[in-house]
Amino acid sequence: MSPRRREAALADSGGAVAPSKSQRAYRLLHDRIVDGTYSPGYRLVLDAIGRELDMSVVPVREAIRRLEAEGLVTFERNIGARVAEIDELEYHDTMETLSYVEGAAISLAAGLYSAADVADARAINEQMRQSLADFDPVQFTALNEAFHRRLTDVCANEVLGDVIDTCWKRLARLRQSTFSFVPSRAVPSVDEHEAILGLIEMGADPRRIELAVRAHRLATPDAYLHRTHPKP
Repeated sequence: MSPRRREAALADSGGAVAPSKSQRAYRLLHDRIVDGTYSPGYRLVLDAIGRELDMSVVPVREAIRRLEAEGLVTFERNIGARVAEIDELEYHDTMETLSYVEGAAISLAAGLYSAADVADARAINEQMRQSLADFDPVQFTALNEAFHRRLTDVCANEVLGDVIDTCWKRLARLRQSTFSFVPSRAVPSVDEHEAILGLIEMGADPRRIELAVRAHRLATPDAYLHRTHPKP
């Protein structure tokens, strides 16, 4: 169990163990990085963070080292700690790989989905739609992953499942919420999910479903890259 999940479990169970100063600093910095409050390249000033949290720089430094190990923070000599830039090539390659393997997994499972499988996925997508009114990119991203995993988990090919899981973990390391940077993709994503579910329900050709999933997957990195490198 990860440290954050262990802390959450203690809180849920009424445990009396309070988070350490380092854990408090980690939570604050981690949450601000993944929700976009601290954008890529943002300089993390230890003294200022310590004053905000009413603690010395020692636990703040420990938190930053932990974030550095997770790939969310970089440390440069004579500059200090900064929020890590998104590795655009790695992000694109990961999403491209996920588009192929996820499309393949869902197409292989096309004839195996039960009414309950589709209903579960649609319920998650409806949560995503309802969340648009008060948009939280981190929550939206978590629901998005839950939707996709609900569909790919039906595929019996365990090797594909392992590759998909690896891609999701890589994306979490790169940045938990790309929707922080391209919120315009949120509404189309929900609509595209519904279209994919419609294809599954109507028993469409698996190849058609695969291509729909692939196009949906690639639309978000395309939107992000166009945002960072707009056409002249």
